[in-house]
Amino acid sequence: MPGRCRCRDAFQYESSKVIRIQSVHYGTLQWICHVIVLSYVSFALVSDKLYQRKEPVVSSVHTKVKGIAEVSEETMENGVKKTAWSVFDTADYTFPLQGNSFFVMTNFLKTEGQSQGRCPEYPTRRTLCSSDKGCKKGWMDPQSRGIQTGKCVPYKGNQKTCEVSAWCPTEAVQEAPRPALLRSAENFTVLIKNNIDFPGHNYTARNILPDLNVSCTFHKTQNPECPIFRLGDIFRETGDNFSDVAIQGGIMGIEIYWDCNLDRWFHHCRPKYSFRRLDDKTTNESLYPGYNFRYAKYYKEMNIEKRTLIKVFGIRFDILVFGTGGKFDIIQLVVYIGSTLSYFGLATVFIDFLINTYSSGWCRSCVYPCCKCCQPCAVNEYYYRKKCESIVEPKPTLKYVSFVDEPHIRMVDQQLLGKSLQDVKGKEVPRPPLDFTDLPKLPLSLRDPPPVPGQPEEMQPLRGEAGPSPGDGPRWCQCGNCLPSQLPENRRCLEELCCRKKPGACITSSDLFRQLVLSRQALQFLLLYQEPLLALDSDATNARLRHCAYRCYAAWRFGSQDVADFAILPSCCRWRIRREFPKSQGQYSGFRSPY
Repeated sequence: MPGRCRCRDAFQYESSKVIRIQSVHYGTLQWICHVIVLSYVSFALVSDKLYQRKEPVVSSVHTKVKGIAEVSEETMENGVKKTAWSVFDTADYTFPLQGNSFFVMTNFLKTEGQSQGRCPEYPTRRTLCSSDKGCKKGWMDPQSRGIQTGKCVPYKGNQKTCEVSAWCPTEAVQEAPRPALLRSAENFTVLIKNNIDFPGHNYTARNILPDLNVSCTFHKTQNPECPIFRLGDIFRETGDNFSDVAIQGGIMGIEIYWDCNLDRWFHHCRPKYSFRRLDDKTTNESLYPGYNFRYAKYYKEMNIEKRTLIKVFGIRFDILVFGTGGKFDIIQLVVYIGSTLSYFGLATVFIDFLINTYSSGWCRSCVYPCCKCCQPCAVNEYYYRKKCESIVEPKPTLKYVSFVDEPHIRMVDQQLLGKSLQDVKGKEVPRPPLDFTDLPKLPLSLRDPPPVPGQPEEMQPLRGEAGPSPGDGPRWCQCGNCLPSQLPENRRCLEELCCRKKPGACITSSDLFRQLVLSRQALQFLLLYQEPLLALDSDATNARLRHCAYRCYAAWRFGSQDVADFAILPSCCRWRIRREFPKSQGQYSGFRSPY
């Protein structure tokens, strides 16, 4: 049977209970929030194409550089300086690189006629010496041109440097020529071939269109789709001067961005070109600016292998291809709509925040005017009471007491027993508001009490039989009808409570107390209402009626059922109920916490 109950519980549905507030101001605010959210969600859906399934681009790049440059070089022949002119074509100034990159030489330094042998190093602060002691045989510096032999030999005039085994003569330390030898390379053009593929969408494309004009040159506004670029124009787009960069070299990025809409009704797939300087052009010159490397041309002369060492300065162009291709997908659309539905809850969060903080900005719609701007708005306070219910942690030390001469209830958390509840100050808790709609449900026939001779007919809540004076009962009694507790000494303080905080008439003398709490007919009706077939035998009748009277008093004076579970009845009321419905043995258990 327990297993069957658990299986049945699995097939249950739970729903949240909501409170609908009939308010023009809050209703208008809610619709404004919903319109703003709907506008944002719709705009993001269309502008970012969030209804599409997107895939990153897969691409390959091939480049061709074209251009011819004439270079003048000064050489020494028999002590006479001569100028030699040479022409550089594509094979001379371009170098193959791995990946989507190509290199164009713009400047160079030559060291001609090198052969394997021994020679002095180029004089620097590191290589200068005065004797063989300043040189170490076999020592090799990563920045040196060879391996030291341990000898200090003359270099030129009185200068001496360490001798090395290397390609001789060693390379001189020189600055790059100014202006750059191939400064006319800014007129070179490069053709970029870019093929892309979106495997998930089964779509391929290329940046060279069928109707391409082979004589075109890229221009940002006039010809933005032309794949032929003039090198000088590329640097002009980034705000740099090609002639200045050509001296030391640099690195330039050519970005190709593909934002492809592959839907039939809005098909568009064209590349967008942009340029970016990738090297640090602000670096101090002592920190190796620019871009350069060395390579050699080898040849034989008189059966001796020789080479020409060339230090090349130039510009490396990195082609960066990125982008996405999107196509309509119903699953992506459903996921986006589902993820944005929570945004509409922002209106509820915002309005609840206004209600919970008692915003005074709506005071012009209040039923009750606000006394001060800092006081809660009456309308928001009314909504708050309907929406929120404050509860406290149930524990054995939690008690609630109510005095007839106070408008509020007191909550007492009596951690250490031993102090009378009459003397404990406690925390003031507002009394739950009376719901007058429940009054017709009361199973009582409330009749107007007979008028008291000599007094006007008005409400007289505490009148009737006279009780003893307050001095006749225990010291904590204020009404004169309380009796000492029968509980043990360690629990006696729980019942040391009077119906009043200050001396006065007892609540048990009220006609309403008799009709709501002590009416046997009403109590029997309540018991039968709960259990229609209840057999009220003589032995158990008083016990059931007594406990029902306790609950009637707690519900009357404390209102909320949660508070009534922890309510302590005053001694006078408790003993009055016990006299009306006594126990045969005469011993009563007293208050017991439900937790």
